[in-house]
Formats: sequence, structure tokens, C-alpha cells
Amino acid sequence: MVNSKNIFGHPRGLFYLAFTEAWERFSYYGMSALLMLFMVNHLLLPANSPNIAGFPAFRAAIESLTGPLSTQALASRIFGLYGGLVYFTPVLGGLIADRWLGHRNAVILGAILMSIGHLAMAFEQSFLLALLCLVLGSGFLKGNITAQVGALYPPGDKLLSSKGFTIFSASIQVGAFTGSFTCGLIANYYGWHTAFSVAGVFMLCGLATYLSGYKHLPARIKPQQEQANKQNHTTTLLLLVAVLMISIFHTLCYFQSLNIFPIWLQQHVELNIGSFKIPIPWFLSTETLSSITAAPLLLMLWRWQAKRNAEPTDFNKFTIAATMAACSYLLLAAVSYLHGDQKIHPIWPFFFTVGIGCSYVYNWPTVLALVSRVAPASLNSTLMGIAFLTLFVSSNVIGWLAGFYEKMSPTAFWLLHAGIGFFGAITVLTFGPWLSRQPALKSRDQ
Repeated sequence: MVNSKNIFGHPRGLFYLAFTEAWERFSYYGMSALLMLFMVNHLLLPANSPNIAGFPAFRAAIESLTGPLSTQALASRIFGLYGGLVYFTPVLGGLIADRWLGHRNAVILGAILMSIGHLAMAFEQSFLLALLCLVLGSGFLKGNITAQVGALYPPGDKLLSSKGFTIFSASIQVGAFTGSFTCGLIANYYGWHTAFSVAGVFMLCGLATYLSGYKHLPARIKPQQEQANKQNHTTTLLLLVAVLMISIFHTLCYFQSLNIFPIWLQQHVELNIGSFKIPIPWFLSTETLSSITAAPLLLMLWRWQAKRNAEPTDFNKFTIAATMAACSYLLLAAVSYLHGDQKIHPIWPFFFTVGIGCSYVYNWPTVLALVSRVAPASLNSTLMGIAFLTLFVSSNVIGWLAGFYEKMSPTAFWLLHAGIGFFGAITVLTFGPWLSRQPALKSRDQ
């Protein structure tokens, strides 16, 4: 743990990490909010795809596994593969940081690679190179910066570390909101490439923020931080994998809001209000704004409940998250069915984004806090990287499911995702009580 003067009861380093992550999420979500639309409406069209260096071989490799794909289906597979690899490489980045590079150096290397990747997105020829740099950079940055949050707190301080992760996750949502809002507006008026360049500049701001707080951050998460009574590593790992498996259903629902949801908005929602056309990324901004707004309200609610020994357990929070996501997709299915071929009023997808955004606060910060406090310190970043594997799996599964969008009605497609959410809630209710009784996964001191 780094000894630094506290701010609002939290280590100073938390706020450097939070602001770094906010800048990084600004660039990531600013780019991601445009990526599907950019590929479907411009980059992957027959007139433009030959401009991409190495694209014929890349497309042939994908279609050798899937068969011929339409432009939308190919874009969804690329988005799913990219989004998945962004969250797979933190496993390798965590291993490298734990064993050789150190956590601060790994984050700096990751930020540099991601800056290069975002700036390379401004040019069609370097599209695949840009995605590669972003994937590798995320591998070094994501798991390691998240593990550093947990390392700032004393072992056993479960309540404070949980609140710290909620603050950290709120910073992610601040960056995601401002990134998708700003880059969506810039793309509307100045084009795709200018918006991607802006995302690159803000990634550089994230690197500068991290360097400015360098001395307040742990260089390594030292093995001596482990508690003597911790379960053996194998048992802890298996239990964590079980937790991640039952929390993944919410993540499956969440990721479709980045993949097909923008395409559905473009096709079925009335985006014109007078002479103004609503930028589609703004809907993703409302999703993250909902998370930002919900986070402090939920913190106050949980604090009030904790004083009465009534705060929801981690597994109850997973159940609530999956149920909220399922109900959000039920709303999309209902409005799709009721409107038929008519354009849908934008208020309905707005309500969807509010629901899916609030569900995020119940799920992902809870996952991060749980992994951080039960993982052996010598494997902290590695296990945090494994937590991100759920996002790797989810993104690729969602990319596969997106291939059915053109074959199903919107109503049926969104009902499918509502079913995934409800199945997840039932799974947590079934297995959560047993997992919550395991000593290595106790949510509170007994």
C-alpha cells in the first residue's frame, strides 16, 4: 500500500487512477460509439474496404470460420472480436506486470500503445494496425490499473475498498459519457476521422495524468500483503471463476448496447427533431450518464442499509443487475412490436439506456471489488485480468448473436436478450447462496 495523504477518506492515488481511467474511457468509448456505424456506413463498403492494409486476408480468415458475411454481420464480428480481445489481453498484461514489468510501467506502456492506436484510427489504411495497438495497449493498462486500486487499501478493509471501486467505476462512466457525447457530435459535423483523432488526444491526456500521480501509485503489488488465513490459490481461483460465470449474463446484455443497438437506432428510431438530428452516440452517453447518476445514490443507499445490516450481498447485486438488464430489453421488444414498421420515438430507447446503465453499477464494481479483496496479492493483477475474461467472452458471444439480427425481427432479437438477462438472474439465485457461504468469498467480516 502506498502511504499518501487521504482525500475524502480515500488514498490520494485513487483519484489519479480514477482520472487516468476517465481519460482512457473517454477515448475508448468515444471511438467505440462510432465504430459500428463507421464500419457499416463507410469503411466496409466495397468502395472503401480495399483501402485498408491487409484487409482481404483478414476478412478471408474470419469468413473461413463463419462463411460469407454481410457488411453488418462482418462489422459485428469485427466489433465483437476487437471488444473481446481488448478484455482478453489484460490476462497476459497482468502476468507480465506481476512477474517482470511492474504495475506502473505496464500502465505507462499500455497508455502509449493505446494513444498510437487511437491516432492511427484517423487513417483508413491503418485501421487494422490501430485495432492491434488498442488491443495490446489495453492488455497492459486495464487489469493493472484496476489492480492498483485494490492495492491502495489495507488488506481486510472490505467496505472502504468496495466504495473505492465504485468511485473508480464512476470515473469510467464519466469518461464514457463525455467521450461518446463529444466524439458523436464531432463526427456529425466534422467527420469520422476528426472524431477518432480527438479520442487519441484524450488518451494522451490520460497518460499525462497517470505520470503526474506516479509517486502516489504502487509500483508492484507485493506478495507480503497476503493474509495468512487466505484459502489456497487453487480454491480461490476456482471460486472466483464460478462467481464470474454467474455474473457474465448481465455483461452479455450490456455489450449488445454497443454492437447492434446503434444499428437498430439508425434503422428504427426517429432521430430528427426539427432540423436537428440526434447523434446516435448520444444514446450511449445517456447510458453512461445513468451510471454516473446512479453511483452516488446507490452508495448512499448501501451505506444506509449497511447501518441496518440490510445492504444487499454481492450476489443479490448480481441478481438485481441481470433483472434490470432483462427488463430493459423487454422494453425494446415491446416498442418494436407495437410500432411495427413505424419509426419509434427516441424517448423509448432513452429509457432503455437508463435501465441498462443503472444495472451496470450493480454488477461490474461489485465484481472488481470482490476479485480484488479475495485474490492472493502475488496473483492480484493476473486474477483481475481473468475477471476481464468475462468481457472477452461476452463481446465475442454478442458478436456471434449479432449475426442473427438480419434474420430475426427486432422484437424477437430483443426478447432473446431479455431471456439471457432473466436466465442470469435465476442462475445467481440458484448458485449464489452456496457461493456466499464459502470462506474465501465472504462479503463481510463475520
